[in-house]
This record gives sequence, structure tokens and C-alpha cells, in this order.
Amino acid sequence: MAAERRRRAAAALYDSLLRIYEEGKRSIPEHPSLFEDDVEICLIGGSCKSPIERFWNGSNMMYILQKACHNEGSDPMEESKPDDALYASELLPKDSSGPVALSVRRAKQLISLYTMVQNPNMTYLKISEQVVLPPIWIRCDGSDPECTCWLGAEPLKAGNRITGINIYMVTCDGPTADKTCFANLEELKMAHKVEHHSSIVVTKGFAQYELIRAAAIEDTIVESESNICIDITWNTVDKILQTPPLISAATLNITLESGDPRSPVYPLYRELQFLLTLAEGLKTGVTEWPEPLESESAFELVQEFLADLKKKLDGYCISGNKNETENIKCDTAAVDSSIKSIFSERGDLDFAEQLWCKMRSVSSYQELIECFTLIIKSLEHGEVQPWIHQGSSSLLSKLIQQSYHGKIEVISLSGITPIQMLLEIGLDKMKKDYVSFFIGQELATLTYLDYFISTSVDLQEQVHRVQKLHHMLEIMVSCTVLLQFKHENLFPLTQTCLRYYKENPLNEKHVFQLPIRPALVKKFYQNDHPEIWKVDVSSGHGQKEVKTTWQVSTNPPIEHMTSNNIGLLCDSTVNGSSEERMYFITMTKCSQVHFT
Repeated sequence: MAAERRRRAAAALYDSLLRIYEEGKRSIPEHPSLFEDDVEICLIGGSCKSPIERFWNGSNMMYILQKACHNEGSDPMEESKPDDALYASELLPKDSSGPVALSVRRAKQLISLYTMVQNPNMTYLKISEQVVLPPIWIRCDGSDPECTCWLGAEPLKAGNRITGINIYMVTCDGPTADKTCFANLEELKMAHKVEHHSSIVVTKGFAQYELIRAAAIEDTIVESESNICIDITWNTVDKILQTPPLISAATLNITLESGDPRSPVYPLYRELQFLLTLAEGLKTGVTEWPEPLESESAFELVQEFLADLKKKLDGYCISGNKNETENIKCDTAAVDSSIKSIFSERGDLDFAEQLWCKMRSVSSYQELIECFTLIIKSLEHGEVQPWIHQGSSSLLSKLIQQSYHGKIEVISLSGITPIQMLLEIGLDKMKKDYVSFFIGQELATLTYLDYFISTSVDLQEQVHRVQKLHHMLEIMVSCTVLLQFKHENLFPLTQTCLRYYKENPLNEKHVFQLPIRPALVKKFYQNDHPEIWKVDVSSGHGQKEVKTTWQVSTNPPIEHMTSNNIGLLCDSTVNGSSEERMYFITMTKCSQVHFT
């Protein structure tokens, strides 16, 4: 009777997994499927983030099994638990909206069933045509003495034939700062040799260091996901927590959100925010005018600017000005001295761009109309004869070109027209700012930048592309100021950003990667503690390779188990020293079952 129940359970699991797999070939299911009332089955693949990527980097498609949230009763196939027993599942928060783990006992039953249906020798299951299924990973609640948090299984293949299966077990302890809890490398190697009957093992190290992270400004915290970290890998590990040798392979990971007030290009970011305000107003019909930043109103600034130009036209200009832009400088020139060498205000601002700088402080729709009325009147009466850059398609530029011939068309300054006029000259100005930076620093050619400054798309899309340019600028400036990067590193990073943003929308959470030499940034991490450090001990080759991984990390590596749960279950030791780094300790073991 028990054997028959087990056979039916295995067949039902296979049917469920096969159905989900076939659906996933077309598109990954959005919602989990239910199995036996207590288990949710999710198929992960494609661009989906893998919850076990820290421990396993195999197939890009896998099943994730976890406890069905609606079930408040006990798991089927499990015996009742003693009233006085303490189980990890009882320690998990009841109102948690995150994934919920199954008991280790239930997970082992599911792994056993999965192994059965992938074993070609199990003919009594009456599977008509056996399909090699994706690997399976099951969330566990750590209710066993080893504190198991994941169990996994992966078929081994020879062509289309299944020859065996890899069984994985992931355990977690911590957090602790007690280094006596850490493994000994030689003992790890010996244990692997004994378990897998191997005479030779190889080791590979990995370390991740945070180089830059958003931090506090005085008494406030900047809520930002900005982070620059480095992943380093090397062969032949000498000891636990070894500092990576300089001959290691390294990849820089950059996640940067724009708008940090500490950034040298923060004034340009504020300028971009005003541009976005205008774009939103153009789209919705409602404009949230910002508070004035200047003591003088935008109208007064424009009035003074036009008066100065009229005096020069009338011949009253004194030729003592060495740099004309000093008198009509845009606010964005007020950048930090440390960055002036790579990003400084352009000295070739034309008439429209200078007007943008004055009118950024406009505080109402009525003031905007008054400014443009004054400007157009000056053009009509020939009081100013301004120059503008070639190639501008803004309405104001067209009026200026018409003024050269003594007559300009009548413009009705009503509705969205004034807002669109200001948005157009702002777009023109900011595009030239970004192009000036990337070309001036020899990071890109005009051909590469053409997509980002094209006027063949509507204004909203143009604004979106300017946002991308700004995000790339912030990345380059941060790497220059904070990491002292030179052109040889900035150039390939720029190309990576350009390729990404030609194909994707703005995404400030995207991780941009750059292969680098560790020596370039070693001063930032050589005396620091790693965020993640791990060693792989492996033996065998190809399908017969087995691996043991020991890892420490500062952040909880298991999303379905909190640090309190893990600490209660594993009796972690914490020495209380604020100077010691607290680490979670994770171990991943692999064993093989051969069918033939």
C-alpha cells in the first residue's frame, strides 16, 4: 500500500513538472502551480533572478518548490510533531509576504520522488516517454541539526540519456564574528577527498568587496541603491579569507542612482529635473513649478540679459571682458573643483542656451509668458541680434533666424506653447552639454551619440534619452572622482553603457560590469573585509565533477530565513565586538547518484 502511494505521488509530481516545463518553453508561467495542496512549484528561467545564484550556477531554467501559503495545516506524508518540540517553521514570521520554506523532511521526500521519475530504471512508474526535466531546488526551514536551507537535484546526462543525478544540500549558520566557527581549509579538502573518494582536489576562490556605497550626509541617510563593488576570482586558495592575489580575474559591478547631492554634477541633475518637470507638464497639462533658486526672478534676469545685449549692439560694450561667458554663466558651472578637469561649463553657450539658464528659475506659467513676450518683442524690434548654434530645430531658434531678415511670424503664447518652447531650448542645451563631455573626453564619437540626441523622435522620447545620457555621465564622473579611473578604463565602460542604453529603457538599478585588473583598485579593498568570500573545493571532470563550497557573507544569503531564525536554530556565537565583521556561514555540498 505504501509503495503504491509512493508510485502515485511520483507519477503525479512528474506530470505536474512536465506540464509546467512544456508551458515554460512558450513563456515562463507568472503564477506558481499547486502540488498536493501544500507545495508551490515555480519555474524560473530567462531573465528571472535565481534565488540560489549564490550557491549554484548551473541551468538557466529550474523549478523552485516552496510551501503553499494558503495551507495552515501540517504537511501531508509527515507524522505529527510532539507538542513540546521547536521547529524552524514555527519561528518564521506568520505574516511574512515572502516565500515560505517546507520542512526538511518534506523536502527530502520531494527530492526522492524527483529522483525516482528521472531514473530510467524505474519502469514500474509506467512513464511512456521520459523527459529530462530542469533541476529542482526546494526551500527548507532548517529544522534538521545541519540547518539545511536548500535541497536541490540535477539530472546527469549522456546525450539524451539520464545516467544519474546530482544531489545538493545547502546549510547556513550565523551571523557570527567568532572566527573559531570558520572552517579550516585543509580540513575542508580532506573531508571532500574522503566523501568523494578522490586523491586530488583543486580549489578556486571568490571574494566580493564594496568599494563605494551610498552613505550618510551629516545626520541624514541618502536613500540610494548606488553601489560599486568588485568580484574577484582566482585559482589555488591558500587559506580561509585569503586576500585575492593581484593576478586574479576581476569584474567591477556598478549600480548608480542619479541625484546624490554629493555628486560634482548634482547641479546638472537639478537642471535635468526642471527639464523633466516641463516634459511632465507638457504631457499632463499640469506643471509643478519649482521654488525660485535665485534672489532675482526669471523675468528680471531675462530683462537684464537682454538689456546687456542691447547695449553691446548699440556700441556701449567695453572690450575689457576677457571671457564673455563669465557675465552670462549658467548655474551648472558651479561644479566641484575636483571635477572641473573633466566636466566644466561650455564656453560656447548661444543666445537660446543662455536664456535657458536665466529661465530655469521661472516660478509660474504667467512669468514664463512674460519672459517670452519680452524676448519676442526684442527680436521683432531688432534690439538684439543674437547668434545660435546650427542644427537647432526649436521654435525659438526659428524665430531668431527669421529676425535676421527683419520679420518673424506671430506666435500665440497660450496653452502649452510657452512650455514647449522652454523645453525645446533646454533639450538643445543639455544635449550639447553631454555631447561636449563624451567627445571632449574621447569616450565616444558623434556617430555613437547620434541615437541619444536625435530629433526624429517626439519630445518625450528625446527627454528620456537625455536622462540616459545623464545616467552615463554620473557613472563616468563617479568612477573618475571616487576610483581615479583614467581613459583606458572609462572608454570601455562608456561603450558598455552606450550599447545597453541603445537597446533598453532607463534603468538606474541595472548593474554595469567592467573587467579590470585588481591592482587598479586594490587600495580600496586590501585592508578591508570582504562582503562575500568563498572557496570551491572540487574533484573530477565533466559530468563526474563534484564540488564543496564554503562561504561567508555579511548579508543573509537565504531570503526565506531571517538571521534570528538561523541564530536560534544554530546557536551562533557572537562576541559582541563592534570592530569585528559579522558573517553568515554557508556550506554547499554535492553528492552523485549513478543509475547505470
